[in-house]
Amino acid sequence: MRTPVKRFPELGRVLPASDLVGTAVSRPGRGREGAVVAAAFVICLLGGTVRVEDALSAPPLAAYLLALASAAVLPARHRRPLAVLAATTATGLVAQPLGLVLSPLVIAPALVAAYACTLGVPGERRAAGAVTLAGVALLAGSVPLAGDLSWQDASRIGSVPAAPLVAGLVGHAARTRRAYLAAVEERARRAEESRELEARRRVAEERVRIARELHDLVAHQITLANAQATVAAHFFDSRPEQTRVSLRELVETTGQALDELRATVGLLRQTGDADTGVPEGPAPGLARLPDLLESFRRAGLEVTVREEGRARPLPPGVDLTAYRIVQEALTNVTKHASGRGARVGLDWGGGRLTVTVADDGGAPSGPPALSDRPPGYGLLGLRERATAVGGNLTAGPREKGGFLVTAHLPLPPARDAAVGEEGRMGRANDGTERTT
Repeated sequence: MRTPVKRFPELGRVLPASDLVGTAVSRPGRGREGAVVAAAFVICLLGGTVRVEDALSAPPLAAYLLALASAAVLPARHRRPLAVLAATTATGLVAQPLGLVLSPLVIAPALVAAYACTLGVPGERRAAGAVTLAGVALLAGSVPLAGDLSWQDASRIGSVPAAPLVAGLVGHAARTRRAYLAAVEERARRAEESRELEARRRVAEERVRIARELHDLVAHQITLANAQATVAAHFFDSRPEQTRVSLRELVETTGQALDELRATVGLLRQTGDADTGVPEGPAPGLARLPDLLESFRRAGLEVTVREEGRARPLPPGVDLTAYRIVQEALTNVTKHASGRGARVGLDWGGGRLTVTVADDGGAPSGPPALSDRPPGYGLLGLRERATAVGGNLTAGPREKGGFLVTAHLPLPPARDAAVGEEGRMGRANDGTERTT
């Protein structure tokens, strides 16, 4: 007989062999157990009514004793299937010495034991061997002790050993089916667990993405507002006009921060909720780089841009990532650098876009920088952004002083040069150098 694992190899990878055996042997309730034992007793007792000459008569005392002895051990077949099979087989073998006809009816308890043995014995070969051995023993015990062998005797001799083998095959089929159902249930349970894990993973990734977006948005605008407020406080007494300019810029910066924050929150609320009325604008990209640089210049940071190579249209994710890298790097320069100058580089060569942001590392030329602020998650978020689009990012101090952020982002195949030229021309003027 073949094992369930061999017949269903995909199930064997789900449930180990020990679990298959434990699952296959499901003990019946007391009512069902009593019905099985009573049925085996009655069938065995009916077998005792058959005579050699095929006549029927009332069962003798020996038939009652044999039926009682063989049925009495059946309740233990789940705990000791091999012992119960041996006991019921041995009881059937004494039928002929007691004057009874050894037939499939007389060995009904042995058939029940063979079925339970196939279900409960660990190892298919071991169970098959025990059932086969019981069949061989019954075959030997069914040969008439005296007289000639008739056709009726030959039919009984063939049916007696075949009966436990058939019971074993039925038990094997039941074991295979139970193992299959148990494996399917286990696979369904594990699939449900994997779906829950995947859902939790997606929720965690979404939380990180939202946190990264809000960080890049809020950190940039608040840093500019803080810098403008610092300039206003620094020149409050000596240069009132400069203070007024800084305060007007501060109002504009905080207003822009509120608008962008409202738009971001509105986008987050549009995932299944009713329309919030917040217009959905395009995600920021390098086309908005001049406005970004101008906001830093108003905060007192001298920014220059150098662009090399032929610009290409970028996928939305790469375009947003490049914009956020420049934004966060310049925000860090504003917060932590001692100098007040920075350089932004865009290199479109080599099949990738290389974005560099470096500060001059010189002595401060204006109000004090915000270097006393504790470090945040800006660089970590930038690395996550670059990795998410298939690029990489490095950051560290320069040998000549200052700090350098370098990101390598993948570029799409060169096509639509006109659109790329428009994107490149859109970032004209405002201290921008180009080399093609």
